[in-house]
Amino acid sequence: MLQSRYADCEKVTLVLDSLNTHTNGALHEAFQPKRARRLAERIQFCYTPKHGSWLNIAECELSSMTRQSLRGRRIGDLETTQTETEAWSTSLNQSQRGVDWHLTVNDARRNHKSVYPKTVL
Repeated sequence: MLQSRYADCEKVTLVLDSLNTHTNGALHEAFQPKRARRLAERIQFCYTPKHGSWLNIAECELSSMTRQSLRGRRIGDLETTQTETEAWSTSLNQSQRGVDWHLTVNDARRNHKSVYPKTVL
């Protein structure tokens, strides 16, 4: 992609989760040294926080948009898609809803009890 779609870009910012595989070192493992260096010079890695990633929020919003605005529809052109998603986004932004990420240990144990071992007292 850097050599085709983003060939004219001096720097490309990649937004990634915080996995340890997303590093300049991974480029050196995958490519010859000169090519890896050229790629690394053009890529700026931007990592999401380890806990409470805003990327999760973005994924939730895209899922909501798909369910609420686009599901079951076949839109034939980019302009209509942009108009529809802009209308959905404007409506959503006017409602000013937030994200509540408070999950307690008890909630996790109750909601995911199949993962936790059974204790016998």
